[in-house]
Amino acid sequence: MSPLDIRLALQQRVLPEYRAPFFEMLAANCLKGMSLFAGTPRPEEAIARPDDLTVAKTWKAHNIHLFKGKFYLCWQAGILDWLNAWQPDALILEANPRYLHSPSAVRWMHRRNKPVLGWGLGAPPIQGTGAAAGTWFRRRFLAQFDALITYSATGAAEYRACGFPADKIFIAPNAVASRPFQPAPSRPEDFKAGQAVVLFVGRLQARKRLDLLFRACSLLPEHLRPRVWIVGDGPARNAFESLAEEIYPTAEFFGAQHGAALAPYFEEADLFVLPGTGGLAVQQAMSFGLPVVVAEADGTQVDLVRPENGWCVQSGDLSELTYVLEKALSDVNRLRRMGEKSYQIVSEEINLENMVNVFERAVWSVLGES
Repeated sequence: MSPLDIRLALQQRVLPEYRAPFFEMLAANCLKGMSLFAGTPRPEEAIARPDDLTVAKTWKAHNIHLFKGKFYLCWQAGILDWLNAWQPDALILEANPRYLHSPSAVRWMHRRNKPVLGWGLGAPPIQGTGAAAGTWFRRRFLAQFDALITYSATGAAEYRACGFPADKIFIAPNAVASRPFQPAPSRPEDFKAGQAVVLFVGRLQARKRLDLLFRACSLLPEHLRPRVWIVGDGPARNAFESLAEEIYPTAEFFGAQHGAALAPYFEEADLFVLPGTGGLAVQQAMSFGLPVVVAEADGTQVDLVRPENGWCVQSGDLSELTYVLEKALSDVNRLRRMGEKSYQIVSEEINLENMVNVFERAVWSVLGES
């Protein structure tokens, strides 16, 4: 795919540290530059932010956070000032109807005959009271975009179900790690000291369900109980540490680690487990040749985690997680083969380079018709 000979604008509610490599790589492929509009997270979100970007230009938004939970809304003040200053040829917006500033940005672009692409997880069916009105509003919201980019086949199917044209939907599998150039770590035929290392990496929030991981490990036969390493920080850290002390006292907490400091944890681990929602670290773990266990959540894991390299378990199901952990830790040779498959998937399919390529294709598709 040819580099984008345009000025690209990209909006994000916040700029998380894990996204910095993607934005820098995409910006490097925009010959006339890329400007990123992003604001500050709420304090309780504990989102680590990069110090600065060197290739992408950044413009600080003023995020006004309204309400909480399922009623949360966000207004990003200054978005039209940013567009007026940058004068982009194409705009990528987060396709989230909770962001109240999006329609005004779309109108600004379309008045100038410039395309707007939406980037989102998907659009799960709305249930319960008000479902019909909610579905109508969502369809109307999505219809304003000239193309949509999503992380998974599940997200693409949900957008099609909302009536969005299939040929305008692009799947860019979620990645935080580049195609690995180094060989996968060489792991021994047996667990070191006869005990496996199970690794979790991520923000420590209640929805990560580390309680399930501790309980599942405590229910394993004694000879299979692993060392559990927790890498990350967040609002639920104290609660998780207290719970681990009660349920699985050998669990170790290492705090937040970033960049190269994460590598030793991935290299020494035998299995990566994500018992709750989220999970960008899954792809990163796979780049280090780790098999993975993830809870089914937003559908982005379906394309990443396959029977050949890991297990998807029902969210919140303690018995299934315990069963899968016992199965995984009972056969070291199978675990190593699954890790090799993880490495192959990241090397050949799901990596930052391919994610950037899909974004480029999506932008080219709307520029040709703008």
